[in-house]
Amino acid sequence: MIKIVRSNSTDQDFIAMVKLLDADLAIRDGADHAFYSQFNKIDLIKHVVIAYTNDKPIGCGAIKEYAPKIMEVKRMYTLPAGRGKGLATRMLAELEKWAVELSYEKCILETGKKQPEAIALYQKNGYLIIDNYGQYTGVENSLCFEKKLKVT
Repeated sequence: MIKIVRSNSTDQDFIAMVKLLDADLAIRDGADHAFYSQFNKIDLIKHVVIAYTNDKPIGCGAIKEYAPKIMEVKRMYTLPAGRGKGLATRMLAELEKWAVELSYEKCILETGKKQPEAIALYQKNGYLIIDNYGQYTGVENSLCFEKKLKVT
């Protein structure tokens, strides 16, 4: 059974998952990893979700405020054993729900062109490609997305 838990960036399971994510990204990003890494510090993240199966962490994701009314999706990762089962979609939906509860109207994110699984995930979940924003402006290997949230 899969359980998704809300937490923050001090959670040891989240920290462990992010280390695995960073190791994967170091391989995918190659020489560009140091550039991307500087934008992915977790010490200031207050809104984290961790997915568990049989009480073992299998995935994570986070949101942090980018601007008033805009959350940025960060640190999405699923262990290889958990991929292809809809887990990332469930975590993303929980992050979006949390953003709405906090009165945010939109989520944005950046992912690398060398992460086709991530690109497919975001497109499948209603994210649209936008011009690269902020620190990703002009970065050729980055794709940026946004999704307007249904505020109730």
